[in-house]
Amino acid sequence: MSGVDAAPAGAKETAANEGAGADRYKWYVLGVLTLVYTFNFIDRQIIAILSPAIKEELGLSDSMLGLLKGLAFVILYTTLGIPIAWAADRFNRVNIVAAALAIWSSFTALSGFAANAFQLAIARIGVGIGEAGCSPPAHSLISDYFPKEKRAGALAVYSLGIPFGQMFAFLAGGWMLQELGWRYAFFLVGIPGVLLAIIMKLTVREPIRGASDGIPAAPVKLKEGIKALASIPSFWGATAGVTFSSFTGYGFGLWVVDFYRRTYELSYLEITLPLALLNGVAYGIGTFLGGWLTDRASAKNRSYYTWIPALGMLATIPTGWLSIWSPTALGAFLWSAPFLIGLGMYLGPSFSLVQTLAPVRMRAFATAVFFFILNLIALGGAPLWVGALSDILAVDMGETTSLRVALTTLGASSALSAAAYYWTGRRLPADWDAAERRNEGSGEAAAPNGPSVGLDPQKP
Repeated sequence: MSGVDAAPAGAKETAANEGAGADRYKWYVLGVLTLVYTFNFIDRQIIAILSPAIKEELGLSDSMLGLLKGLAFVILYTTLGIPIAWAADRFNRVNIVAAALAIWSSFTALSGFAANAFQLAIARIGVGIGEAGCSPPAHSLISDYFPKEKRAGALAVYSLGIPFGQMFAFLAGGWMLQELGWRYAFFLVGIPGVLLAIIMKLTVREPIRGASDGIPAAPVKLKEGIKALASIPSFWGATAGVTFSSFTGYGFGLWVVDFYRRTYELSYLEITLPLALLNGVAYGIGTFLGGWLTDRASAKNRSYYTWIPALGMLATIPTGWLSIWSPTALGAFLWSAPFLIGLGMYLGPSFSLVQTLAPVRMRAFATAVFFFILNLIALGGAPLWVGALSDILAVDMGETTSLRVALTTLGASSALSAAAYYWTGRRLPADWDAAERRNEGSGEAAAPNGPSVGLDPQKP
């Protein structure tokens, strides 16, 4: 009898060990993807830190800086996102992300050779081409490693790449700018991304699509995908909420160094060291807190997926204004902390919601549509809006006050974001139930005994 009993016990122990190994590996994958996203935002943010020096050397206006920070980057970043997502729903997503990382890192390094605004714009377009291949396939990968009950938290961890990327960009960028100049800063932040792309390709495996939900997933046609998303009001409400939130974030984030430089006449390190700490800690806390609170509160009411981000965006209005109009640099930095906590709270819940509402077979496509809209309007429009309005107002107010007033107008985008999130929360429970019924009706219901994570042996 002892021999008969030992076999099941050994089998259970083996299964437990295999499960623990799979669990550790999915967190490793999440860590790698978070690091990739960190480099994504380092290379996106670095121009905002270097812009005062670039403006001085190349003789650029605020409007031209706004174009370089936003629209030049967004032109192909947004338009290529959907075809890349189409590929990500059909081909190896790990290869796509690794190749994209290598491309945008190379173009970041090449930015250091720019001799005029046109050449810098071409380099920024190249960075945008590469970064278009990051988030849609990365979100899809994470959703195949983590079930929907843990997805908001996992995507909140991934979203920590934003504050961590900004923290490193401020920390290293400020030092490199002061000690080496803006051209060497581009070189030094671009090259390590190529090395990370190699590590990702060699160590991250492609999971089976739909594995975390026990759902077999097949590619979706473009027309079918648009029709499916058009029938989900909460998807569009969440997209509107994120777009207005991002408008506030990019408007502040891509002009913050110029603001402190002009308003308080600080050195680059006096600006970038506090901003690195604020983005790494305060923004990081807000990003993690948004996902953590949502995973817990949504168990009772799914509307909290958008109501928690709404509260966070409302908090950015008074704190942002208090920071902008503070008479001292210390006060501006201190009020930035609650502003950044509130601003970070929308990331994990919103990204998770898009993945959950979209049919499994079109997660990358849904993410691409989502990012197409928010980046075209927010990343493309916010830096240009602030820069152009600052130029217009500078005639009567001077460059310092005009930039303050331009930044103050971003309170309107925060208010619109909160309103969109509140409306979405009213619709969300019905749309969530409809999504589950649609999946069940199309054979996409979760298998009760399916694996938590499946790896496709055909796609290393």
